Amino acid sequence: MSERITTPFGFGSTALEVVEGVDLSGRRAVVTGGASGIGVETVRALAAAGAEVTIAARDVEAGQRVAAAVTASTGNRSVLVAPLELTSQESVKAFASAWDGPLHLLINNAGVMATPLTHTPEGWELQFATNHFGHFTLTTGLHAALRAEGARVVNVSSSGHLNSPVVFDDVHYAHREYDRWQAYGQSKTANILFGVEAGRRWSSDGITMNALMPGGILTALQRHISQEEMQERIRLRGGDRPLQLKTPEQGAATTLVLAVSPLVEGRSGLYFEDCDEAVPNEPGMTNGLASYATDPESASHLWKLSEETLKVQA
Repeated sequence: MSERITTPFGFGSTALEVVEGVDLSGRRAVVTGGASGIGVETVRALAAAGAEVTIAARDVEAGQRVAAAVTASTGNRSVLVAPLELTSQESVKAFASAWDGPLHLLINNAGVMATPLTHTPEGWELQFATNHFGHFTLTTGLHAALRAEGARVVNVSSSGHLNSPVVFDDVHYAHREYDRWQAYGQSKTANILFGVEAGRRWSSDGITMNALMPGGILTALQRHISQEEMQERIRLRGGDRPLQLKTPEQGAATTLVLAVSPLVEGRSGLYFEDCDEAVPNEPGMTNGLASYATDPESASHLWKLSEETLKVQA
């Protein structure tokens, strides 16, 4: 087993601190959900380091406002915007097919959390369809661009993955009672498993993929959760002491560690928290990595399920 990776950064580090001294000139990045929450700070840090950054967003006008603000704060004029609706396979495939040239960093940041039971027109549970299927189609559709010069893919997962493995017998809640936190959990587990199998399949292409927990951050991601429920979850997550929340700038830091740190060069299937590789989850812990989220058999099964469901050959 490889030694656990730790970095000079931690809970309070910001994305801009992580990229200080890093030169991403000539590198191209895509950030899904880059128009809100920690996505904005991810875009800002990449732009500050000199990368060309494309904000892939549902709301193009919001993306354009963010692009203008990031250009103003960083001086980087190569902050672009393109439409992307992760629940629409047509939209995802259009984005991938329109991409021209190499892609060095793909930050799969967008997501939904704890939505009421909703199925897409295809019959897919919304959280799994958005958080995993949308990003699976996007990433595999961009494979040639990622392979061109070697690339890093970063999946924003969550400690919510501890709520559930991927329940392959009924991923879309056709037969079991819906629990929105378990549904969120299995979609976040899928984000981690995706990197495990990508490491096995794509290492020879020079592509790596890792996942992370950004931390507790109050953003639009919680729009489906009442204030009372959010406070209760913060209390429960904190255990004996109140859970410390992060700012969006701090929440984006671990994303940037996986995007730029030389310590993760050539590695896939990792899961980071607070800028360090996570420890294994043990009973009673509210953090760490669940063993089922790195199970090679589950990772292979998820990849095959995704290919068959989405009718793509990855």
